[in-house]
Amino acid sequence: MHIHILGICGTFMGGIALIARAAGHRVTGCDANVYPPMSTQLTAEGIDLIEGYGADQLALNADLWVVGNAVSRGNPLLEAILDRGLPYVSGPQWLAENILQDKWVLAVAGTHGKTTTASMLAWILEDAGLQPGYLIGGVPQNFGKSANFSESAFFVVEADEYDTAFCDKRSKFVHYHPRTVILNNLEYDHADIFADLASIETQFHHLVRTIPGNGLIVSNATEPALERVLQRGCWTPVERFSDPAGWHASGDDATGELRIHQGKQQLGSITWQLAGKHNRNNAIAALLAARHAGVPLALGLEALARFENVKRRLEVKGTVNGITVYDDFAHHPTAIETTVAGLRGRVGKARILAVLEPRSNTMKLGTMKDALPGSLTNADHVFCYGANLGWDAAAALTPLGSKAETHQDLATLVASIARAARPGDHILVMSNGGFGGIHDKLLAALATA
Repeated sequence: MHIHILGICGTFMGGIALIARAAGHRVTGCDANVYPPMSTQLTAEGIDLIEGYGADQLALNADLWVVGNAVSRGNPLLEAILDRGLPYVSGPQWLAENILQDKWVLAVAGTHGKTTTASMLAWILEDAGLQPGYLIGGVPQNFGKSANFSESAFFVVEADEYDTAFCDKRSKFVHYHPRTVILNNLEYDHADIFADLASIETQFHHLVRTIPGNGLIVSNATEPALERVLQRGCWTPVERFSDPAGWHASGDDATGELRIHQGKQQLGSITWQLAGKHNRNNAIAALLAARHAGVPLALGLEALARFENVKRRLEVKGTVNGITVYDDFAHHPTAIETTVAGLRGRVGKARILAVLEPRSNTMKLGTMKDALPGSLTNADHVFCYGANLGWDAAAALTPLGSKAETHQDLATLVASIARAARPGDHILVMSNGGFGGIHDKLLAALATA
């Protein structure tokens, strides 16, 4: 079958493309901006990419048009597909109907940590010899790609609460019908599509309603919103983590130690590469989900000692003159705070220069701006790229006083960071986009400073 994917360079839709290709389909696709790293990953797999959404792509005569959720009514190619009455489907529906049927689906949902936790879970299963398929919203460094088609009975999917497509405003995850689900956390996000936290809780409850009685829900005990979701009705066993009286993790970022506990009993420990309480929570959730699929806890813990994290999660981009530059995907205030705290635990009293691009739809709307100063207090200096916002970033960061500065021009921002940096510093760049290639620009500027 020839499948043409609209919005193919998004992480999720790019993963669909890789899976469809591996499953034996001819795959082509288009996007408004055909850009790496997804474009290079797709091209390497022999998938032809087209720039833009011209209606002339109908000449491809695809058997099925798979429409990403970034594509809206008014898009010329989508309108042509609808006018011609051609067969189309959303990405999540295609995945559910063509790949996930008869699979043991392990889904990872939550506001934060989905990509890292799903990557941990897929790696634990892989390390145990189960060869899972997976679709993850990032690139796990153990695998080197974001998606994998497998004949295995197991499939790990990052279960996003964002809406499915122009024609289906339910959350993506309602399509997956998982047997094992991790509910990592739940906060207000996606202000462009959700009016409030209660409306997101409703979507999570829709997910809970699809989980069978012989399944398992692994839920964060510290999250009131998740407890409200479960209290609305739950027909599946629940194991809670981050519970001092039950399953929880502890550790030491300075030494890289991760310890797993059940109540007062320590069940095992390893040395691993990740830092931060949030990653320890991710680990215990992944271990419990993998145990449900048959991987003993001790074996899963050993696998995490070999886990190499995900690209763009405290990823070191380079060190120049004793100054280390990191790339991180954090863009929600909670994620920013936990990322800075994780790095602080690793570097101790060394200076952290936090560099932020408020780029997500929620951040651009200014919904979270008042929470930004509190999320950055653990940094020694804060640099914010304030271009293309509908609110005043400098005003929002006023509570941070003289340790925060905002710039509207990328070159000026880079120059200011390079002037401020000194040997021993750690520059933490946080954005959910490419940030204009700032990492390479910073490394070059530091080399000539």
